[in-house]
Amino acid sequence: MNSSLCNQRLALLSRRAWLQQTSCGFGALALSTMLPVSQAAEYPLAPKATNFAARAKHVIFLTMRGGPSQVDTFDYKPKLQADSGKTGPRPGSKLLGSKWRFTPSGKSGLMISELFREVAQHADKLCLIPSMQTDLPAHPQAFIKLHTGTAQFVRPSLGAWSLYGLGTENANLPGFVSITPASGFGGTTNYGSSFLPAIYQGTRIGTDQRPLAKSEVSNLRPLQSRDQQRRELDFVQSLNKAKLAGAEHAPEIEGMIEAYELAFRMQKDLPALMNLDQETAAVQKLYGLGQTATDDMGRKCLLARRLVEAGVRFVEITHGNWDHHFNLNANLESNARAVDLPIAGLLADLAQRDLLKETLIVWTGEFGRTPYAEGADGRDHNIQAFTLWMAGGGVKPGNIYGKSDDYGYAAVENPVSIHDLHATMLALLGLDHTQLTYRHAGRDFRLTDVKGRVIREIIG
Repeated sequence: MNSSLCNQRLALLSRRAWLQQTSCGFGALALSTMLPVSQAAEYPLAPKATNFAARAKHVIFLTMRGGPSQVDTFDYKPKLQADSGKTGPRPGSKLLGSKWRFTPSGKSGLMISELFREVAQHADKLCLIPSMQTDLPAHPQAFIKLHTGTAQFVRPSLGAWSLYGLGTENANLPGFVSITPASGFGGTTNYGSSFLPAIYQGTRIGTDQRPLAKSEVSNLRPLQSRDQQRRELDFVQSLNKAKLAGAEHAPEIEGMIEAYELAFRMQKDLPALMNLDQETAAVQKLYGLGQTATDDMGRKCLLARRLVEAGVRFVEITHGNWDHHFNLNANLESNARAVDLPIAGLLADLAQRDLLKETLIVWTGEFGRTPYAEGADGRDHNIQAFTLWMAGGGVKPGNIYGKSDDYGYAAVENPVSIHDLHATMLALLGLDHTQLTYRHAGRDFRLTDVKGRVIREIIG
């Protein structure tokens, strides 16, 4: 059966058909393939001790699907501007300067494009890394590697590893939520748990095929009273536990018991949490709700803040498409307009609520774009250098780490790999990436495989 675990558990509680389709998603893992519950604690999502003092308790991962152009956004290249039209680094290519003006922002003087005027007002909160690299020039593979550390095998996602290592602060909510994830580019792999117990996979809210305002979590509203639900669930669980007691090893039953209980609790708390109308008009305006260009991303960012505030450990927001092979000027400007104000609102709101210091914000694509033109108005994929920024969560603010060459084509100082990024994010959460392992198929696996270096220079 291909129904997601979330739909199965919620559908049972609301007495709907087991094969009903869902827009929620709790991974696409079939019940027959679920793996053993972690032995680290009686309840696998219980908060766990970190390897060392954590700088961050939560992550909001902002993924710009398609690969934003670094030389038009956060990697200022005056030589590229001066040499625009000259021969580029590849035969037959011509350098393409940026259309948009960069200005020093904040006391730190970080050079940020006018495309991100609102985010630029928070420059002193940002740490830019213009020396990011990956080794996969195709979107699906690079996107999967960004999320799992590899594109060669199905592996647990970054969010699943984080939840596995830390547990959650709110047992009534999923610990890992993916808001409107990409339906392509690897799909459920990007928020799945693979061989980790299924309880650690992400809960999907919506899809990139429709605005968040038109998305819902199926079966979230029960069709019977809370007491009736509890009695029915107790009966079902008694059967599950009886079956479990007579089985030597039944991971699918263990996973089902945990999933049904979490679903029961989710039905109580998640609907109110998703109701953004509870926020004041001022807060909604801060995120750009009600404005055509920014309403959708604003809702995603506001929901992310509400989830983090309620104790959810890892929240991902996906926005795209940033794949600008042509119509760069119009499409890049449109994309930036859609996310600039909402992300700035998120930074301001978290800071105002004293949550930014314990919430790590990461903004990135799966790779960057070339400094030379593709056609008359576009940029090709570039894996040798792209820009990522972080904020909050113990990151050194108003800072730049690494450097790309004069044209933004290749990293020339302190290159950062995807494994380095994952190791650093885990370190900020208090987890040693070399110790965060899971035994599977006779060996210990980890997110960073046998690689990864914590970038200690960016930790404040």
